Order: sequence, then structure tokens, then C-alpha cells
Amino acid sequence: MLFNSYAFLLCFLPAALAGYAAAIRLGGVAAAQLWLILASCFFYGWWNPANVPLLAASILVNNAALRLCARRGPALAVVAAANLVLLGWFKYLRDILAALAPAWAGIAPAHAALPLGISFFTFTQIALLLDARADPGLRPGLRQHALFVTFFPHLIAGPLLHHREMTPQFAALAPLTAADLGAGLGIFAIGLAKKGLIADPLAPVAAAGYAHPAGIGLTAAWMAALAYSMQLYFDFSGYSDMAIGLARLFGLRFPANFASPYKAASVIEYWQRWHITLTRFLTQYVYTPAALAAGRRCGRRMTPATFALRVAAPVTLTMALAGIWHGSGLTFAAFGLLHALYLVLNHGWRLFRPRHWPAAPRWSRVTLTYLCVLAGSVLFRTESLSDARAMLAGLAGLHGGGPVAVTPELARGVALIGLAAVLAFLAPNTQQIMARAEAVPGAFAPTRMAWRPSLGWAAVTGATLALGLLALGQPAEFLYFQF
Repeated sequence: MLFNSYAFLLCFLPAALAGYAAAIRLGGVAAAQLWLILASCFFYGWWNPANVPLLAASILVNNAALRLCARRGPALAVVAAANLVLLGWFKYLRDILAALAPAWAGIAPAHAALPLGISFFTFTQIALLLDARADPGLRPGLRQHALFVTFFPHLIAGPLLHHREMTPQFAALAPLTAADLGAGLGIFAIGLAKKGLIADPLAPVAAAGYAHPAGIGLTAAWMAALAYSMQLYFDFSGYSDMAIGLARLFGLRFPANFASPYKAASVIEYWQRWHITLTRFLTQYVYTPAALAAGRRCGRRMTPATFALRVAAPVTLTMALAGIWHGSGLTFAAFGLLHALYLVLNHGWRLFRPRHWPAAPRWSRVTLTYLCVLAGSVLFRTESLSDARAMLAGLAGLHGGGPVAVTPELARGVALIGLAAVLAFLAPNTQQIMARAEAVPGAFAPTRMAWRPSLGWAAVTGATLALGLLALGQPAEFLYFQF
């Protein structure tokens, strides 16, 4: 069941809200928690009911480990490793076996059988286990644990939540309010518009170029690459907005997951703005422990040698994991390593550049950062390294300019890319538009066009929702569902 489908918008969501309102009024917080768990399991089982027992077993095993092994760090580490084995069985084993011996690939489940959201609910529970090693008092009850993992707005594609920010909110569930419903619908409407009015129309433009990258000309390559970079941006930021808006309908605040990443003036800043909760997870559980371990051995003075151990090595490890988290293909590994190279160069430049060198204008740094990200998105989109090389060669003009026929399709594609670029680089983001509603935790300055609880903004929200509904047609899956 997709957020951008009639079944979700006209049936599931109204039923979930009505059931929640009745449950909390008649049975209090415990009944409301149980209702949200049941509704979330129904939502998850809509695609494939056979995956619900897998999700339930994962929750039961991890909760038992938290309650029984809270003071046994090694035991928790074993359970965390078991989570990774489960993820590897479904997501990576088939490709690994196919690389070793094609005849063995049939042993592992096909990629079509990959349970939706397995990366997200597995990482969420690994974080719980790792935190429990440092805090033996962390023993959530089964109902609290199940709600934290299954709550439907984040179950399939995030944001990656942390128990410290959500457990107190789940424990203090309250009746629905007009303020939360208004703010939640406003945030959701923005996300729905991003998906239906921008991301989905860009998909055919990107697909046309990426379908045949061999020998692609300069114009077609840039059209496809620009279209995909904007499609990915508005698809995933749209999903994040919808998830945050859905949570807010129930009075819950999810953390920000997108903050205008294409406005970043460096790759370091880009990763502080793109998929923020994944960056936070990897920083907390991979980069920081690796950097601290290296720092204890190297001392505090930063030299090229200590930089390699304290910065370059942890960054490379972290981004390699970020790459393969998205998929098992070599293109994802290359994507992670390319961004590791970007980050190492960025950190090195900040640390060792001559101090008398003036900073470049921000617009030039934003442009360079976007071009780096654009090259990385080619690896993210193509299915093989040879296709990626062909597309990058096309972007560099090595295949020639290619024929350019001015057609309605070309004009429409250019207009869509131009509109998306204006919004991505110049328009305020959702957090700024919804700042007065405190859309997410943290301070975001409202813009001149900031939302407010008024009849005018109610009309804008309604019109945006109506346009999003009209654009649904055959709803397209979100790109991050494959991860």
C-alpha cells in the first residue's frame, strides 16, 4: 500500500485515524499503542502477508535479547550480528553466490522476495541492541518495542528513528487535535506534490537515457542524468515529508530527513542535509567509534599520516557501508567509495589548505558539489559499472553531441528539469515552510511564505492535496522502497 495510492489515502488512513481516536478515548495510551501496531502490521502485510511473521519474529527475538541479555554485551553483539545475517540472506547472498558460481545463486531468495523495509527495521533494532550494551537499563516492553519498529509512517523507507526521540512520545500518546491534523496534512500535501507532480513525471525522461547508455550523446546523457538527480531528490524528500506529516497527524514529531541538500556548498554539508537520519546512524555507530579508536593510537596532532588513520580510513569504511546498504551490486559499492573519496578530499582541504587562500564564492561551491553528486547518482542509477562508464563518457562528450530533435517530449523534459532545479536550488524547504508548525524538532526560520493555521493556508493545503490526488493515476513506487 503506497502513501500515494487511493487505497491508502481514502481507506487506510481515515480508518487508522478513526480507530486511533476511538482507542485512545476508550482505552487510553495502551489501547492506542496496540491499535497503531495492528494497523501498521496490516499496512505492512498489504504487499505480502507472508512477510508479517518475519517482521514479528525479528521483533520478538530482539526484544527477548534486550530483556534477557541487557547486562551481557557479548550476547547482544551476537544478536546484532544475527540481524545482519538475516539482512544479508535476503539482500546480498544471491548476488554474492552468483559472483562466485552462477549455479549457486538459486540457493538464496530472489530479489523479488526481498521483504520491504528490511534494511530500515533491521538497522533500527541493531541501534537498540548497541545502545543497550552501553545502557543495561534499556529494556523496552514488547508493546513499546513493537510500536517503535512497526509504526507505519517510517516502517518501509524511514526516516531511521532513534529510541530516545520516539519512546517518550509513544508513551505520551494523546487524542487527535486540530493543530496536529492541520500541520500534518500540510506537510503531507507538500510531499505528495513532490512525488506526483515532479518526481513521477521526471521518471520517463531519466529512464529514456539510462535504458541505453552505450554510445549515448552529450545532450541525451545530460538530460537523463539531470532528470534522475531531480527525480531522486523529489521522490525521497517527498516520501520523507509524507512520513513526517503522517506521524504529525497522530501528534508525533519525526526528525528531519532532508534539508535542501542540493544547496550544500560541500560534500560534507551535503551529507548533513541528505538522508539526515542515515548519516546520523552511520556517524554514531560506525564513523565515531572507528575515529575514536584510531585517535587513541595516533595522538591528537593532525599530520598527513594521522589524517589517513583518523579521518580517511573511518570515512572510507562508513561510506563503503552506506553504499552497500543501498544494494549488493558493484555500482552501489562504487557509489559509496566515490563519496568516500569526495569526503576525504573535502576534509583534507579544510584541514591542510593554505590559510591565506580566499574562499570561493558560495555559488561556485554549490555548483561543484552538485556536479560531484550528479556523477555519483549515475552509479546509483545504472545497473552495471560498464553502463556507468558509458553514461559518464556521454556526460563528458566522448560519444559526441548526439542528434538533437526539438520535439514536444524534449521541451516537456527540459521544462520539468528546469522547474525541479528552481525548486531544489532556490525555493524554501518543507521545514522552513512549516516552521511555525514546528514540523520537526530543531529550529528552522520561517520564510515569508511560511504556513500558518488560517483559512487561506487551509485552501492552499486542500488545493495541493487535490492536485496530488489528480496526479496519482497509476501510482509509482518510491525509489527507496528497493533498499
